[in-house]
Amino acid sequence: MFEGFAPVAFGIVVVLVLLVYAIAAIRIVRPYEKGIVERLGKYQHTYDSGLHFIIPFVDRITKIDMRENVVDVPPQEVITKDNVVVTVDAVVYYEATDPVKLMYNVANFYMAATKLAQTNLRNVIGEMQLDESLTSRETINAALRQILDDATDKWGVRVVRVELQRIEPPVDVTEAMHRQMKAERTRRALILEADGDKQAAITRAEGFKQAKILEAEGQAQAIREVAEAQKFEKIELAAGEANAIENVFGAIHRGDPTNDLIAVRYLEALQAIANGAANKVFLPMEVSGIMGSIGGIAELFKKDEASAE
Repeated sequence: MFEGFAPVAFGIVVVLVLLVYAIAAIRIVRPYEKGIVERLGKYQHTYDSGLHFIIPFVDRITKIDMRENVVDVPPQEVITKDNVVVTVDAVVYYEATDPVKLMYNVANFYMAATKLAQTNLRNVIGEMQLDESLTSRETINAALRQILDDATDKWGVRVVRVELQRIEPPVDVTEAMHRQMKAERTRRALILEADGDKQAAITRAEGFKQAKILEAEGQAQAIREVAEAQKFEKIELAAGEANAIENVFGAIHRGDPTNDLIAVRYLEALQAIANGAANKVFLPMEVSGIMGSIGGIAELFKKDEASAE
């Protein structure tokens, strides 16, 4: 009975060994990985993603993650150029470019990248003033990324970017900066308020000026209109007087007056002039003819008196 069972058991053991051997020979490399194959401790080749077979107990495969990873640089104190201690921490994003170099050229890439980032972070910020370091994050990121990328090239790694998470100065410096910022904002507010008052005053002055100009232009227009009206009125009055004089002159000529009548009218006019407030009467020089007429009138009066006697 046992003699027949022994070959069967041996066959089962052999099958199990072969099954385990086949399973151990199968290796699956995922799409984001590379497989480094070593045979008896010596680099053999690199597997891409997919299903691969190795020689169990002879070949050894190590999978390298080719995805972008991050190194968190722990906070550290850094002295700036103006001797202010600030607390700085950052993160470094990297991706593997050569899995063979990453496997054999560095023992612990994470620790090496962390120490390298800390050292160069001190160097970069140590060359800057406090105000410059607080406002130059992009400059610090670019400079640190370039330094780390050059240093990690032999490790088969490319540094994608570096980001500063925080830069914290001491509490007393922070309070002083807050007071300075408040004073600066107050100054800007006062300047803006003064500019607003100035602009408002200028606008009011411009409005007052325009009002005065419009008022003066209106007054000038009114004066011109009044002058034009008075001018037309005087022209019409002069035309009427001229017409009246022409009518009187024509009537006088049509009536054929004598020198005696003219002399009498002249005397009546002198009487009207003498009745005024003036005590002096100026006679025109062209009165010789009129005086002659007056003399003739006097002779007529004398003749009438002689005939009456």
